[in-house]
Amino acid sequence: MVTEMTSETSTPPQPSGRRFGVGAVLLVAVATAAVSVGATLLLRHAGSGAASGATAPVAKDAKDAKGEQKPQYQCPMHPTIVQDHPGDCPICGMKLVEVKAGGTGGAKAERKILFYRSPMDPKQTSPTPRKDEMGMDYVPVYSDEAGGGEASVEGLATVNIDPARQQLIGLKTASVTRGPVGGAWRTVGRVAIDETRVKNVNIKIPAYVERIYVDFVGKPVRRGEPLFSVYSPELLAAQDELLLALRTQKTLGEAKGLGDDGQALVTAARRRLQLWDVPEAEIRRLERTGEPVKRLTFYSPISGVVTKKNVVEGAKLDAGAIPYELVDLSEVWVLADVYESELRHVRLGMPATLALDAFPGRTFTGRVSFVDPLLDPKTRTVKVRLAFPNRTGELRPEMFAEVVLQGATRQGLRVPADAVIDSGTQAVVFVSLGDGKFQPREVKLGDSNGQDVEVVSGLRDGEQVVTRANFLIDSESRLRASLAAIGAGPGSGPAPRPAPADSKGGAQSPAPAQGAEHAGHGGR
Repeated sequence: MVTEMTSETSTPPQPSGRRFGVGAVLLVAVATAAVSVGATLLLRHAGSGAASGATAPVAKDAKDAKGEQKPQYQCPMHPTIVQDHPGDCPICGMKLVEVKAGGTGGAKAERKILFYRSPMDPKQTSPTPRKDEMGMDYVPVYSDEAGGGEASVEGLATVNIDPARQQLIGLKTASVTRGPVGGAWRTVGRVAIDETRVKNVNIKIPAYVERIYVDFVGKPVRRGEPLFSVYSPELLAAQDELLLALRTQKTLGEAKGLGDDGQALVTAARRRLQLWDVPEAEIRRLERTGEPVKRLTFYSPISGVVTKKNVVEGAKLDAGAIPYELVDLSEVWVLADVYESELRHVRLGMPATLALDAFPGRTFTGRVSFVDPLLDPKTRTVKVRLAFPNRTGELRPEMFAEVVLQGATRQGLRVPADAVIDSGTQAVVFVSLGDGKFQPREVKLGDSNGQDVEVVSGLRDGEQVVTRANFLIDSESRLRASLAAIGAGPGSGPAPRPAPADSKGGAQSPAPAQGAEHAGHGGR
């Protein structure tokens, strides 16, 4: 009975779930390993392409499976960066541009690679492709780049830029021409008052101010216009003395015919009033009417404007006080700074023009009236004084202006001022040699008018010089010159250390290339 129950309750054996799971896992593992191996090979192939093909131009016969030419992408600023897919330049970060078929890619494929350098640090080089500490591929350096071309300026090298990249960076050139140079020198000036046209109105006797006619600074006045009136006991006494002298002269003339004896008294009294700046018209009125006046009025001696006012009504003025200062602005000075290198061009009487921001499009004409005999040791300039007429009063003191000194011109070579890169110790221009080549050349400069500059030596008539994007070309030229200096050494890298001798006195074999590479760059 028990046996039957056992027979009925037992079930046929089922396939083990564990056995099916192990087979699936093994199958998945094999498939994963195959994919990993394929991916590893693919990444290695891509890595080698990035280290060599991505940064070096592809040969002419680089074609796809259909036999068609593959598109190539190149950096506009670094022609050595070439790859077969769009991206960014690892050096400057600019977008790579497509190189058309039949371009310069075929010619570049034949160039010889000397060594590889880090895109972030040109001093780090390697004889074989590799990556730097940041994971960036080393950039190949070709023989024509390491040579740097023939350049006449130390630290700069000739650069090659094709027309497409020239248009992209906005490069422009201009011709070296022969024409009038010099004759005009620009500087900065400041309008100032003419110190010979300043007049102080003073009073020579104690007095009390009773009335003011000109009551604020800056008010224009005309010659003979009343300024202020004062009362002075001494002045009133001087008027009485003149009247007394006149009566005495008249009495002596009627009585004994001695009128000439009283003339000396009259002359002395008149002289005293004149010395106290009493106007001649006031003295004649006093002699005609015989009545002294309590209030004496002072008048403006010149036409101009009031620049100082030190008087108010009711104030007491002592002898020697200066109530007003007047300035005639019908002619003004312009004080300009001229550098000692341009001082030889300045002479007395030289014509000059003046331009101000307050009056755009207008120019004022004047002449050099004085050249300071002393040089300012701080600015290394000499003050030059120019006189400008100012009938309308438009030139106001303390205005800043641009001064152009007009001299004699002469014939010479000239280039646009934008073409010159002046470092302070040397002046450099980039000359177009044709076929996209630009050579740095040191030049000696002469006079400049702000737009063109004279070239004394270094250029010839008709040559083309870069006027725009020359600073970009200068940066590329310095980079290539640095690469040339790095690649000039043996092996383009650190000098190999001598191999140590073995126990038998012979030299050991040199270390492998990979080990030498890591030793030269600190390893990774």
